[in-house]
Amino acid sequence: MLNIEIIQDEARWAEMAEEWNQLLGNSITDVPFLRHEFLTAWWQHRGGGEWEVESSLNILTARGQDGELVGAFPLFESKNRAGNLALFLMGSHEIADFLDVLCKPEQLDSFLDAAVAHLKSEQDANWDTVELFNLLEDSPTLAALQAAAEAQGFTYEQERLQPSPCVPLPDDFDDYLEGLDGRYRRELVRKMRNAMGYFIPVTVKQVGEEDDLHAEVEDFFTMMREEPDKDAFLTEPMAEQMQALMAAAAKGGWLDMRWLVVGRDKAAGYVNFQYGDGVMVYNSSRADKFSNLSPGIVLLGLLVQEAIEEGKTAFDFMRGDEEYKYQLGGQNRFVVKATIKF
Repeated sequence: MLNIEIIQDEARWAEMAEEWNQLLGNSITDVPFLRHEFLTAWWQHRGGGEWEVESSLNILTARGQDGELVGAFPLFESKNRAGNLALFLMGSHEIADFLDVLCKPEQLDSFLDAAVAHLKSEQDANWDTVELFNLLEDSPTLAALQAAAEAQGFTYEQERLQPSPCVPLPDDFDDYLEGLDGRYRRELVRKMRNAMGYFIPVTVKQVGEEDDLHAEVEDFFTMMREEPDKDAFLTEPMAEQMQALMAAAAKGGWLDMRWLVVGRDKAAGYVNFQYGDGVMVYNSSRADKFSNLSPGIVLLGLLVQEAIEEGKTAFDFMRGDEEYKYQLGGQNRFVVKATIKF
């Protein structure tokens, strides 16, 4: 028998940080977007203005008879696109690439059965829909959630949202290059050699504890704004949100921010997450004045090479179908949206 608790108080949720992350480390889906520090930063800024301030926490947790946290459904209440109140996963849906529930595999069915039954019991709720964005299509949560929902007489729907290309990494960089289409392999090698042989020294800098992270992220934003679509994305609330997320990732120890530096000038940047056995590519920027060096692709190639040398097993480009992801070996996975209608 699981004991269900709905967390609606931020202070109560803050108290759970350690056991939350401990559960995540043993969960069906362990990604940085579900870590307590990431979701806290997300909630404080409501996704950079994506959600209304009056949105409210509705986190569903489950504990065993011994009091151990065995499941968490990180939900919040807000208005959907139709203007109706609904429940959503925290992190939805632009900021966090991958979302899910937190639960050990062997307890998933019982947790979701209990969670959905509890949601049904909230007769005074103002919402009648649960909309869950950005679950990986191979997540066991989907089948278990459908079974739990239909057992209660609810309607379950699922739709594919976006591809999320990922590169499985071999043991050797030469093997990685051999796995690329010939023209893309030759182009990548050529660009990397040209950059490394440039008449001004080209180096890679990793942002570390000795650096002013806030200032480094501001430099990153300045470079992002050279691209019209990223400039439009980077509103003032979103910039504040991203600063908070980078600080949270640094605090958690999984932020990996890199610059390709030409002489003393930053030519391109990547914000990645070093998490588990993989590298997750979160955002990028490049300076137009160094476009002749293709600095973004060069830095990416160097980071793939380093990941292989460090024994990483995956280089995850995450959501989006940009062509370069496939040119560099990305293989499609997809994220989906699951909806329960009460």
